[in-house]
Amino acid sequence: MKAFYFQHMNRFFNTWQSNLSNLLEIYNTKRPKMVIFFPILFILFFIINDLCYWWAMFTAFPELTVGFPFQYYFKVQFPVAILGALFDSLSFFITINIVRSAIKDINNIAFLTYLSIDLIIAILATLWVLLVFTFSSWLIHQFFPELQDQSSFETRQVVYSQRVVNAVKDPSQNLKNIYFGLIMGVSAMLPTVTHIGIAIWSWIKKR
Repeated sequence: MKAFYFQHMNRFFNTWQSNLSNLLEIYNTKRPKMVIFFPILFILFFIINDLCYWWAMFTAFPELTVGFPFQYYFKVQFPVAILGALFDSLSFFITINIVRSAIKDINNIAFLTYLSIDLIIAILATLWVLLVFTFSSWLIHQFFPELQDQSSFETRQVVYSQRVVNAVKDPSQNLKNIYFGLIMGVSAMLPTVTHIGIAIWSWIKKR
């Protein structure tokens, strides 16, 4: 029974590695030169981050998308999308290198360890979103002080950090903030979601 189980799991991991290898091969053969690919990738992630930003705003805080607040949040979208695209672009290349290392390792535990690094990237993405909104809010106030009261970077950091703490302590009372954070983290979750999708597909195929 135990031998059958290990054989079953080995078949699954072999299929998973093979599917990742095929995906990496498509990337290696179809990708244009880096001087062309990186700007395209950055612009793509910029658009995704910007779309997520407005999706989250219109669905979670529609009252902030009209009148005077709209002027402020319209300007905030640009540093948020730019910094989000920067993080996502860098994490994309980190993921590619992780996959390259993972498919070379025949040890299943080592293979999973490589791919679990993407979970760490997803956690870092949450912290990055917090930093992005803190910095973007502070930056907009430096260039457009008339929009709202001026605050220091440290004050902004405390405000956004407290929102995270409140969301953890009492999720039911902070559903909008949690929802907003999840939507803003969609692009950073793409590598992890891709791995999960390939793993599920590999499990189906090996049967």
